[in-house]
Amino acid sequence: MTPSANPNRPARDSVKELKDNPRTSVLIIGGGINGVGTFRDLSLQGIDVTLIERGDYCQGASGASSHMIHGGIRYLENGEFRLVRESVVERNALLKLAPHYVKPLQTTIPIFSTFSGILAAPLRFLSHRQGPPRERGAVLIKAGLTLYDAFSRAGSAVPRHKFLGRKASLAQLPELRPDVKYTATYFDASVHNPERLTLDVLRDGLEANPRSRAINYVTAVGSDAKGVVLRDELTGEVFPVQADIVVNATGAWVDGTNSSLGQPSRFMGGTKGSHIVLDHPELLAACAGREIFFEHSDGRIVLIYPMGDRVLVGTTDIDTDMDTPAVCTEAEIDYFFELIHHVFPTVTVGRDSIVYSFSGVRPLPRHDDTQPGFVSRDYRIERGETAGRPALSLVGGKWTTFRALSEHLANEVLALLKRPRTVSTSALPIGGGLGFPKEPGDVAAWIESNGAGLPAERVAQLLDRYGTRASDVAAFLAAGADSPLQTTHEVSTRELEYMIRHEQVQHVSDVLIRRTALAFNGLVSAELIDEFADILGEHLGWSATERKNQVEETRRVLQEHHKVSVNSLVA
Repeated sequence: MTPSANPNRPARDSVKELKDNPRTSVLIIGGGINGVGTFRDLSLQGIDVTLIERGDYCQGASGASSHMIHGGIRYLENGEFRLVRESVVERNALLKLAPHYVKPLQTTIPIFSTFSGILAAPLRFLSHRQGPPRERGAVLIKAGLTLYDAFSRAGSAVPRHKFLGRKASLAQLPELRPDVKYTATYFDASVHNPERLTLDVLRDGLEANPRSRAINYVTAVGSDAKGVVLRDELTGEVFPVQADIVVNATGAWVDGTNSSLGQPSRFMGGTKGSHIVLDHPELLAACAGREIFFEHSDGRIVLIYPMGDRVLVGTTDIDTDMDTPAVCTEAEIDYFFELIHHVFPTVTVGRDSIVYSFSGVRPLPRHDDTQPGFVSRDYRIERGETAGRPALSLVGGKWTTFRALSEHLANEVLALLKRPRTVSTSALPIGGGLGFPKEPGDVAAWIESNGAGLPAERVAQLLDRYGTRASDVAAFLAAGADSPLQTTHEVSTRELEYMIRHEQVQHVSDVLIRRTALAFNGLVSAELIDEFADILGEHLGWSATERKNQVEETRRVLQEHHKVSVNSLVA
């Protein structure tokens, strides 16, 4: 977005404070989940750490995930046993530490053969090359799930897998292909609001240490004798910051960031993954409340699963040019329709059912001739130097293991600073997960005790969005004049003010895409964008021209990046 020239825009206190005090022990570049997780961990250790993000938090790959918190059963075929063990341990932990966002996900694999893939699997394991597609049969899947259960045993929060034959499978999922032989059902977990979970982790870090700072829409553009040179993307202002250690957690853009800092590298080889969101009651019913996780005819592992009253379908795994924006293509949409037909042949899906699409670049390491599906999802830390100071580059990583990865990366930083670890995050609840009610009766009691006199339905909505931090939001709403919006019941005027004050909202799209699920659920209208621009503009000091620019930019982002055409009011 074009930097603001409006002299009436309120100064961002965080930017002003950083300019006035441009000294920090650690500078983290990158506001995805791994950078934010490391920020939280270091703040908890009492380290003064500064995090910058060139866009909005969780705007890149972290916000374009498959919304799964999973052990990665398919990684067993790659021989990544350490990663799978760590992933299932972290999955089990997140179900307990972040129960407001991370929920158990029943997952079913439809199986169409018994012995297929037994010979091909060892070849894939040894060569990491795809070769001709060979369907994975029941014997191979049974072996994988048995090993998966064994890894999940310690601290397990989910039941073991179950196998069903054809008759029982079709009784549970009658829209499946009639030639299905078995289904295997197990549990992983999902995160319906990855952007909000990222914000919760960030706020934990800010509250843990008053000397820590986090700022979105600030880019690292270079380095000199004074340190790392930053640019405020809202004003265009450039200023330096001095750090004892620089951490590059920019995901697939690690090499580009290192080049900007005068430290060229060739660590990354990300692949593009796309998804579509459908408003399709028939497909929603066919899933029967569970994720359908299976191998498509090309050997790619794909998924279909319900999220509320929508259905998420994904994903692709395509080598990509980092200079080209990651968007879901028409060819990928055709691919998604094919995979739906592959398991639900009687369910017809067309483009008119698509309410949202998204695409991101996975932060994978360079992989040369290795097929994308076999590139490791594990991570490593590379050491270097920036502005004469130690620098660490994070290569790889996945959503599920962000806490363990952040702990590892923080330990590397602490060793360089010669500081001890004083706090463990392994059993520390995340934000609004602290004291989150587990049973329906507990939810009603919590709402009654923490709703600040607001209607129970409204407090329930806040609890779903913020976890137990909803008590703070409810108190804020009750302390001033609030009114519903004309175009949506999802948020109110004062809740938008809360987001501006506490969640660093700078653009209309920040709210539509990342602070709420309005865009994801296909609930954005032209009138809604106009109303949001007026309300946000009042608090952020936007001129009439800026409000118009915000409206146009929001429409452009939704159209070009998410295939959302905004015209008239949603009924």
